[in-house]
Amino acid sequence: MRKMQKWMGIALAAIAAVSVLSGCSRRANMSGTVTTDGSTSMEKVIGALGEAFQNENNGVAFTYNPTGSGSGITAVREGRCDIGLSSRSLKDEEKNGGLTETILALDGIAVIVHPDNPVSDLDVDTIAKLYTGEITNWRDAGGNDAPVVLIGREAGSGTRDGFESITGTSEKCQYRQELTSTGDVVTAVAQNPDAIGYASLANLSDNVKALTVGGVAPTEDTVKDGSYVIQRPFVLVTKADAKLSGAAQAFFDFATSADAAPLIAKAGAVAVH
Repeated sequence: MRKMQKWMGIALAAIAAVSVLSGCSRRANMSGTVTTDGSTSMEKVIGALGEAFQNENNGVAFTYNPTGSGSGITAVREGRCDIGLSSRSLKDEEKNGGLTETILALDGIAVIVHPDNPVSDLDVDTIAKLYTGEITNWRDAGGNDAPVVLIGREAGSGTRDGFESITGTSEKCQYRQELTSTGDVVTAVAQNPDAIGYASLANLSDNVKALTVGGVAPTEDTVKDGSYVIQRPFVLVTKADAKLSGAAQAFFDFATSADAAPLIAKAGAVAVH
């Protein structure tokens, strides 16, 4: 009996070794490129997924070009990248133009102020009044007697589109600065005690204060259960009538698998798969 158990153990170990070697072989044999382009807010998520994918497929070159959601959508439509990245849902005209969206994750858009700002909570209506210029002094929103400095993203940004859609401020915002990345917004707010901005949860830092909205803090749990209302999707954009390359399809399958969920969560977003 002991000899049989011993030989069974050796056999199982051999099978495991073959499996590992075959897995390594697959990793070594996969080659090609995966090009992604778009949302700057998705930088941490895509960076984590791309790094993990390359670690398992060392013959694949993975690139991410942080140009903004609108540019990423255009890039995939024009065939300049494999997968576009958008931090907003596709519009009907974009879908009718031959593009397909796959929601990768959900992301909360935090409303941020300087840490010295005494304001800690705003409702959506007050946020809208601030951004449209109806409220121009912080004292009218529970803060200091100081002018409100409005910081936001540039036209075409998925973060801007999501924020303005949810707050009902599309084409009404009176921005002092329109910046080209979420990181720039965080930096600008961190440097100005009178500023207010918005940023992806994944891009928050200790240099700014995220406000609660209607008493609800922006966290993974409140985004997942929908109680934090200022949120939007992180989307993978592909062409409906074009087949991805083997490497690009492998990355797409990995990114939308359950194995990717912990990486997405660690990067500050909420996986949907």
